[in-house]
Amino acid sequence: MGVEGEVWQVHGAGQPVGEIQIDDADFPWLSGRFTAGPGFAAVRDLFARELALAERDDEGHWEEWEAAYADIRRHVSLSSPDGPVPEFLLHIDGDRAWFRWSDEPFDEDQGADTP
Repeated sequence: MGVEGEVWQVHGAGQPVGEIQIDDADFPWLSGRFTAGPGFAAVRDLFARELALAERDDEGHWEEWEAAYADIRRHVSLSSPDGPVPEFLLHIDGDRAWFRWSDEPFDEDQGADTP
């Protein structure tokens, strides 16, 4: 796919949230080293909550996860080296980030596909 080494940008509220240097591509997921920017502190807890909900396996947790991820989408955007991407599913945990993206909106079933 030729994306390894690319740097993707995470933006939010007028300042950089961070960048992801891609070091692994396992279609449809890309992953890499996350370097936090000045805007990350404002969304750190959103990503922590989203991951905690994704790891749960009790009744109703996916509905909670969808609400938590909707908060993330309200606060951040993702850009490839070619520019903003309209649809993405992004996870950040410490210095690692993994995501999938699309030039078109995800189907409802596709958007909730977490690793």
